[in-house]
Amino acid sequence: MANTVITAEIRERAGKGAARAVRRAGMVPGVIYGAKQEPVLFQIDPRPLNKLLHKQGFFSHILDVKIGKETYEVLPRDVQFDKVTDAPIHVDFLRFAKGQTMTVEVPVRFVNEEKSPGLKKGGVLNIVRHDVEVECAPSAIPEELVFDLTGVEVGDSIHISAIKLPKGVELTITDRDFTVATVAAPSALKSEENAESADEEEATEE
Repeated sequence: MANTVITAEIRERAGKGAARAVRRAGMVPGVIYGAKQEPVLFQIDPRPLNKLLHKQGFFSHILDVKIGKETYEVLPRDVQFDKVTDAPIHVDFLRFAKGQTMTVEVPVRFVNEEKSPGLKKGGVLNIVRHDVEVECAPSAIPEELVFDLTGVEVGDSIHISAIKLPKGVELTITDRDFTVATVAAPSALKSEENAESADEEEATEE
Protein backbone atom coordinates (compact mmCIF):
# COMPACT_ATOMS: atom_id res chain seq x y z
CA MET A 1 0.00 0.00 0.00
CA ALA A 2 1.34 3.42 -0.98
CA ASN A 3 2.07 5.88 1.79
CA THR A 4 -0.36 8.77 2.31
CA VAL A 5 1.25 12.01 1.14
CA ILE A 6 0.71 15.30 2.97
CA THR A 7 2.26 18.68 2.26
CA ALA A 8 3.69 20.98 4.91
CA GLU A 9 5.74 24.17 5.07
CA ILE A 10 9.07 24.75 6.77
CA ARG A 11 8.85 26.54 10.12
CA GLU A 12 11.82 28.76 10.79
CA ARG A 13 11.58 29.33 14.54
CA ALA A 14 11.08 27.07 17.56
CA GLY A 15 9.62 27.96 20.94
CA LYS A 16 6.18 28.57 22.43
CA GLY A 17 5.90 32.10 21.05
CA ALA A 18 6.65 30.95 17.53
CA ALA A 19 4.19 28.07 17.85
CA ARG A 20 1.45 30.45 19.01
CA ALA A 21 2.12 32.66 15.99
CA VAL A 22 1.73 29.63 13.71
CA ARG A 23 -1.62 28.79 15.31
CA ARG A 24 -2.83 32.38 14.99
CA ALA A 25 -2.10 32.07 11.26
CA GLY A 26 -4.44 29.07 11.15
CA MET A 27 -1.75 26.42 10.88
CA VAL A 28 -0.63 23.57 13.14
CA PRO A 29 3.04 23.48 14.22
CA GLY A 30 4.91 20.21 14.18
CA VAL A 31 8.30 18.53 14.28
CA ILE A 32 9.97 15.58 12.56
CA TYR A 33 12.63 13.91 14.69
CA GLY A 34 14.56 10.66 14.94
CA ALA A 35 17.10 8.61 12.94
CA LYS A 36 19.90 10.58 14.67
CA GLN A 37 19.30 13.58 12.41
CA GLU A 38 18.48 17.19 13.11
CA PRO A 39 14.79 17.86 13.87
CA VAL A 40 12.75 19.45 11.09
CA LEU A 41 10.27 22.12 12.18
CA PHE A 42 7.18 22.48 10.01
CA GLN A 43 3.65 23.84 9.92
CA ILE A 44 0.68 22.14 8.31
CA ASP A 45 -2.84 23.03 7.21
CA PRO A 46 -5.22 21.52 9.83
CA ARG A 47 -7.74 20.33 7.21
CA PRO A 48 -5.77 17.40 5.73
CA LEU A 49 -4.43 16.63 9.19
CA ASN A 50 -7.95 16.37 10.62
CA LYS A 51 -8.97 14.00 7.81
CA LEU A 52 -6.09 11.69 8.73
CA LEU A 53 -6.85 11.93 12.45
CA HIS A 54 -10.39 10.69 11.86
CA LYS A 55 -9.19 7.58 10.05
CA GLN A 56 -8.67 4.38 12.01
CA GLY A 57 -5.07 3.51 12.75
CA PHE A 58 -3.60 6.99 12.35
CA PHE A 59 -0.62 6.13 14.58
CA SER A 60 0.20 2.96 12.64
CA HIS A 61 0.20 4.47 9.13
CA ILE A 62 3.41 5.62 7.47
CA LEU A 63 3.17 9.07 5.90
CA ASP A 64 5.23 10.89 3.29
CA VAL A 65 5.54 14.50 4.43
CA LYS A 66 6.56 16.84 1.59
CA ILE A 67 8.31 20.00 2.75
CA GLY A 68 9.67 22.01 -0.16
CA LYS A 69 11.84 19.73 -2.29
CA GLU A 70 12.28 17.18 0.52
CA THR A 71 10.03 14.21 1.34
CA TYR A 72 10.23 12.58 4.78
CA GLU A 73 8.92 9.07 5.44
CA VAL A 74 7.54 9.22 8.97
CA LEU A 75 5.24 7.64 11.50
CA PRO A 76 2.87 9.77 13.64
CA ARG A 77 3.90 9.58 17.29
CA ASP A 78 1.99 12.27 19.18
CA VAL A 79 -0.76 14.84 18.68
CA GLN A 80 -1.64 17.53 21.22
CA PHE A 81 -5.20 18.86 21.27
CA ASP A 82 -6.75 22.09 22.54
CA LYS A 83 -8.55 21.37 25.82
CA VAL A 84 -11.54 23.50 24.83
CA THR A 85 -11.97 23.05 21.07
CA ASP A 86 -10.32 19.60 20.77
CA ALA A 87 -8.51 20.89 17.67
CA PRO A 88 -4.93 19.68 17.03
CA ILE A 89 -2.36 22.22 18.23
CA HIS A 90 0.90 20.29 17.69
CA VAL A 91 1.98 17.11 15.94
CA ASP A 92 5.11 14.97 16.26
CA PHE A 93 6.32 12.71 13.44
CA LEU A 94 9.08 10.12 13.86
CA ARG A 95 11.61 9.62 11.09
CA PHE A 96 13.08 6.11 11.04
CA ALA A 97 16.36 4.61 9.94
CA LYS A 98 16.88 1.58 7.71
CA GLY A 99 16.57 -1.66 9.66
CA GLN A 100 14.86 0.03 12.60
CA THR A 101 11.92 -1.64 14.36
CA MET A 102 9.08 0.23 16.01
CA THR A 103 6.46 -0.33 18.66
CA VAL A 104 2.99 0.57 17.39
CA GLU A 105 -0.63 -0.09 18.30
CA VAL A 106 -2.60 -1.81 15.53
CA PRO A 107 -6.43 -1.67 15.47
CA VAL A 108 -8.39 -4.93 15.67
CA ARG A 109 -11.40 -5.88 13.55
CA PHE A 110 -13.86 -8.73 13.92
CA VAL A 111 -15.44 -10.57 10.98
CA ASN A 112 -18.14 -13.22 10.43
CA GLU A 113 -20.40 -12.02 13.23
CA GLU A 114 -23.29 -13.72 11.42
CA LYS A 115 -21.47 -17.07 11.83
CA SER A 116 -21.20 -16.77 15.63
CA PRO A 117 -23.89 -18.85 17.38
CA GLY A 118 -23.43 -16.76 20.52
CA LEU A 119 -24.09 -13.47 18.73
CA LYS A 120 -27.05 -14.97 16.82
CA LYS A 121 -28.60 -15.85 20.18
CA GLY A 122 -28.33 -12.18 21.18
CA GLY A 123 -24.94 -12.31 22.84
CA VAL A 124 -22.92 -9.12 23.05
CA LEU A 125 -19.39 -8.74 21.67
CA ASN A 126 -17.36 -7.14 24.45
CA ILE A 127 -14.12 -5.78 22.97
CA VAL A 128 -11.41 -5.79 25.63
CA ARG A 129 -8.65 -4.41 23.38
CA HIS A 130 -9.46 -2.14 20.45
CA ASP A 131 -5.74 -2.04 19.61
CA VAL A 132 -2.90 -4.51 20.09
CA GLU A 133 0.70 -3.38 20.57
CA VAL A 134 3.24 -4.98 18.26
CA GLU A 135 6.88 -4.50 17.26
CA CYS A 136 8.02 -4.63 13.66
CA ALA A 137 9.76 -2.76 10.86
CA PRO A 138 7.85 0.30 9.61
CA SER A 139 7.24 -1.37 6.24
CA ALA A 140 5.67 -4.39 7.97
CA ILE A 141 3.10 -2.53 10.11
CA PRO A 142 -0.26 -4.30 9.57
CA GLU A 143 -3.28 -2.22 8.56
CA GLU A 144 -5.33 -4.13 11.14
CA LEU A 145 -5.51 -7.45 12.98
CA VAL A 146 -8.58 -9.46 11.92
CA PHE A 147 -10.30 -11.94 14.24
CA ASP A 148 -12.80 -14.52 12.96
CA LEU A 149 -15.94 -14.98 15.09
CA THR A 150 -17.08 -18.16 13.31
CA GLY A 151 -18.35 -20.70 15.86
CA VAL A 152 -17.91 -18.41 18.89
CA GLU A 153 -20.50 -19.13 21.60
CA VAL A 154 -21.85 -17.13 24.53
CA GLY A 155 -19.23 -17.09 27.28
CA ASP A 156 -16.32 -17.67 24.91
CA SER A 157 -13.20 -15.53 25.02
CA ILE A 158 -11.16 -14.61 21.95
CA HIS A 159 -7.46 -14.66 22.76
CA ILE A 160 -4.55 -13.19 20.83
CA SER A 161 -3.50 -16.73 19.85
CA ALA A 162 -6.63 -16.88 17.66
CA ILE A 163 -4.82 -14.87 14.98
CA LYS A 164 -1.68 -15.57 13.02
CA LEU A 165 0.50 -12.48 13.00
CA PRO A 166 2.03 -11.34 9.70
CA LYS A 167 5.67 -12.21 9.05
CA GLY A 168 8.06 -9.94 10.92
CA VAL A 169 5.42 -8.76 13.40
CA GLU A 170 5.82 -9.66 17.07
CA LEU A 171 3.72 -8.96 20.15
CA THR A 172 5.16 -6.78 22.89
CA ILE A 173 3.23 -8.85 25.47
CA THR A 174 4.69 -12.35 25.32
CA ASP A 175 4.14 -13.76 28.80
CA ARG A 176 0.43 -14.59 28.41
CA ASP A 177 -2.28 -15.37 25.87
CA PHE A 178 -4.27 -12.23 26.61
CA THR A 179 -7.97 -11.72 25.86
CA VAL A 180 -8.95 -9.47 22.97
CA ALA A 181 -12.74 -9.85 23.26
CA THR A 182 -15.50 -11.94 24.84
CA VAL A 183 -19.08 -12.78 23.91
CA ALA A 184 -21.23 -11.93 26.92
CA ALA A 185 -24.71 -13.32 27.56
CA PRO A 186 -27.58 -10.97 26.65
CA SER A 187 -29.51 -9.51 29.56
CA ALA A 188 -32.63 -11.49 28.61
CA LEU A 189 -30.71 -14.77 28.73
CA LYS A 190 -29.15 -13.79 32.05
CA SER A 191 -32.62 -13.10 33.47
CA GLU A 192 -33.83 -16.53 32.33
CA GLU A 193 -30.80 -18.21 33.89
CA ASN A 194 -31.34 -16.34 37.16
CA ALA A 195 -35.01 -17.32 37.16
CA GLU A 196 -34.12 -20.97 36.53
CA SER A 197 -31.57 -20.87 39.36
CA ALA A 198 -34.18 -19.38 41.70
CA ASP A 199 -36.71 -22.10 40.76
CA GLU A 200 -34.10 -24.79 41.39
CA GLU A 201 -33.30 -23.30 44.80
CA GLU A 202 -36.97 -23.19 45.74
CA ALA A 203 -37.45 -26.81 44.64
CA THR A 204 -34.45 -27.86 46.73
CA GLU A 205 -35.79 -26.08 49.80
CA GLU A 206 -39.17 -27.83 49.42
